[in-house]
Amino acid sequence: MPPPPARRRIPDATVARLPIYLQILAEQSTAAIDNISSEGLAGLAGVNAAKVRKDLSYLGSYGTRGVGYDVGYLIYQIRRELGLNYDWPVIIVGAGNLGQALAGYGGFIDRGFPVGGIVDVDPAKFDVVVAGARVRPLDELSQIVESKDISIGVVAVPSSAAQDAADLLVKAGVTSILNFAPVILSVPVGITVRKVDLAVELQILSYHEQRRSVAQQNGQLQGAPADRGRGATA
Repeated sequence: MPPPPARRRIPDATVARLPIYLQILAEQSTAAIDNISSEGLAGLAGVNAAKVRKDLSYLGSYGTRGVGYDVGYLIYQIRRELGLNYDWPVIIVGAGNLGQALAGYGGFIDRGFPVGGIVDVDPAKFDVVVAGARVRPLDELSQIVESKDISIGVVAVPSSAAQDAADLLVKAGVTSILNFAPVILSVPVGITVRKVDLAVELQILSYHEQRRSVAQQNGQLQGAPADRGRGATA
């Protein structure tokens, strides 16, 4: 049989928006809404309608004039494009507070990312069961990855140990890494890394809070009545 045709590459910016669309569409489906316009989806996603139409065109979905997009079918298309038609087990390196919190996060399983294993270097944590997964020694990382066919790893260790954790994940055969440590990881070409830096997100929020505060202060100053009599002479 001839090989299947190559799929059109989707820009990274579009890929980043697809999970947002998917969440919105799932909420619409729960509310028994069968169709949604590009304008409606754009308003809920915080982007413009032209961008939504362009993003969805990469999926081969163009909607119907006057009707919009079929919510159920669009959910199917996005899930298929994101590879969510089957589960992707993940392995977490680090069984501290963060690692245990991530393992217990129900959203992983609900969205098709069951925890396939948790490893740590601290013997005091060995055999502790977290959300159904038993913490194993770091030395067993490769064995767990191979036995459960895991390709996604989560780094949940202090920054000083993050690069070593990433190196071990790559050596074990993991090709995608979600990094929660506040450092930039060095990985070979072909390895995908996504960084979750809570401090950066808080700094972005502080920017918006500062802008909001300045706007409120300016509004108060602009709205204050002028004191025309002060300093005047008879």
